[in-house]
Amino acid sequence: MAIPSAAQAFRRARPTVANTIAESPMPDFITSPGLFVKEQKLRPVGGLRGAIYSMTGGAVNMGPGLKQRQEEELGRRISRQLQGSYNTAVLSLKGGIGKTSTTVGVGLTLAEYRGDAPCAIDANPDSGDLVERALGEGIYQQSSPRTITDLLKNIESIESLTALSRYMHHAGRLHLIAGEQDPEVSDSLTAEEYLRIRKLVSAYYSVALTDCGTGVTHNAMSGILQSADNLVIAAGYAVSGAKRARSTLQWLASHGYEELARNAIVVITDKDEISSRVDKQAIQEHLAGICRELIAVPHDRGVADGDLVTLDVLKSETRRAYREIAAAIVDGYR
Repeated sequence: MAIPSAAQAFRRARPTVANTIAESPMPDFITSPGLFVKEQKLRPVGGLRGAIYSMTGGAVNMGPGLKQRQEEELGRRISRQLQGSYNTAVLSLKGGIGKTSTTVGVGLTLAEYRGDAPCAIDANPDSGDLVERALGEGIYQQSSPRTITDLLKNIESIESLTALSRYMHHAGRLHLIAGEQDPEVSDSLTAEEYLRIRKLVSAYYSVALTDCGTGVTHNAMSGILQSADNLVIAAGYAVSGAKRARSTLQWLASHGYEELARNAIVVITDKDEISSRVDKQAIQEHLAGICRELIAVPHDRGVADGDLVTLDVLKSETRRAYREIAAAIVDGYR
């Protein structure tokens, strides 16, 4: 047997650099590159913390307060990236209780926070005014007032978002399909026709809101419920409104939509400024356990007047309520 030289013996005994690194634990600064940079606190906005930050030129940063952190969390929930296309139906048993204003307010809020534009569909069989509430009646009348009926007539020829956009209206980044205004035609939308529209919209939009109109038994409703991922039930800010919301949820549960009812978001809008005379606790108890979330929208003339809804003119409490609704909607897309 050949006797190894001293150099060969040394090379065999010496650990290689690769082996040494592989066998030794990695230092924190290598395994966690973020440790190279000291994490900075977010800048506080408003309040005492914001004032101190401004007065000291940023030298004293106490970080955001609870309210700001909550707002940022709402924003994260609303802007969450989605895989696929989702649809929320907004419905009620009674008209004039904030259903369409909620659709517009929440739609504009989704458009403000999300990277992808949302779509709102007016499927109201009673000459719905979704687009008028989003654009203003004057602007809507001046535009080419194409409706859901026009879209259906030409749906076979639409093979791109550009082609679809010719049948839509735009309130900023919120894209809308107008309801039929002719009373002789508006009630003719069938479940099958709605599903064709929903299929087309799903190819280009990750979030859609459908304003269903009043009631749960009109022609298109079975198609709307069949394709809905979650529901917003609009109710008046009174005990009677809560009873109607409960009746809606019970009807849904007894007609094969138990999961939609269980995960529904009930929105109570104070359109008539009566919240001070209402037992809010009684309303909450009346609806407890039969919906996923209950959110109240305070009285706001920007909503109650039945005219154009724009986020800029709404009270901060109203905008906060719409953010909460939008976040709850996206939370339900699982």
